[in-house]
Amino acid sequence: MYANQSHTNITVELQYQGLMERVLFSIMTTVPCCVFLFINGTMLFTLRSKPVFRETSRYILLYNLLFADTVNLAHSQLLYLIAACRIRMTYPVCGVLSFFGNLTTVISPLTLVVMSLERYVAVCYPLRHATIITIKNTGMAIIVVWAFSSLSVLTRVLLLLNFPFAELENLQMKDFCGKESMLLDPMSDIYEKTFPCILFASAGVTVTCSYIGVMVAARSASTDKASAKKARNTLLLHLVQLGLSISSTIHNPFLTAISKVLDRIIIVRIQIILYVCIIIFPRCLSALIYGIRDQTIRPVLMYHLCCQWKRSPFLSHSTKAKISILITS
Repeated sequence: MYANQSHTNITVELQYQGLMERVLFSIMTTVPCCVFLFINGTMLFTLRSKPVFRETSRYILLYNLLFADTVNLAHSQLLYLIAACRIRMTYPVCGVLSFFGNLTTVISPLTLVVMSLERYVAVCYPLRHATIITIKNTGMAIIVVWAFSSLSVLTRVLLLLNFPFAELENLQMKDFCGKESMLLDPMSDIYEKTFPCILFASAGVTVTCSYIGVMVAARSASTDKASAKKARNTLLLHLVQLGLSISSTIHNPFLTAISKVLDRIIIVRIQIILYVCIIIFPRCLSALIYGIRDQTIRPVLMYHLCCQWKRSPFLSHSTKAKISILITS
């Protein structure tokens, strides 16, 4: 009897410890996620606040990239909290959430490709830039990006239909909802491993070629050196963003691999670190990069981030003057 009571106490203690860990880890991921969502949301509002942002192709593309990253960030955190709360869904509900996440995941690298090509045209063909990169063409490029992303999701749905759901006792999932949980058919697993490789390899080659083209053009005497250098740095940042997007695709496979050799507690802690570093942080990178580097966006973004900017000691008088001009113009 004493042994049974001792075993019960240990079980209760372990359950309590597990609950506290879930609560702590949920707070550790939710707080930075909310901060980044606030920054991204402010950036999105900023990009719609003035005509110069709504009528410039690169800002329109940036809005599309940032919108996809923000939705993906909110989606990832939602699935994380659902799993932390030990909530199991039905296959249809999890399928909708997973495919929605796949849609925004594909949009980000494709938009980076279009943004890189826009910078390449701006440097290498400056006289034709206004003719090629128009608002109409930018809108068509965004439509193509969304259509291609939707097609990839439709392909996943069609592959999933091969699974015999009718043979299941019920549609309740035995595991937590995630992208890997919906790989029920061997063809779906093959597609999930092949498509991201082709996508990111193609995107990486395109951005790299654009970067090389800009570097070659920068050596030409007829090229604006300052503009070429700025475009080169922007393309380099696009490569970094693309690399971070690629790292997010190996998050779950890496955890699956180390789960076979490490203790569960260590795996959970590694998972939190990886989740914050390669899932949450890259989704805020676009806002930080462009909000800080771009001279047109920076003062307006600072104004919206600092609601009481007149009282803020962090803003200089020159910055306040720029903000006043931009807001009143």
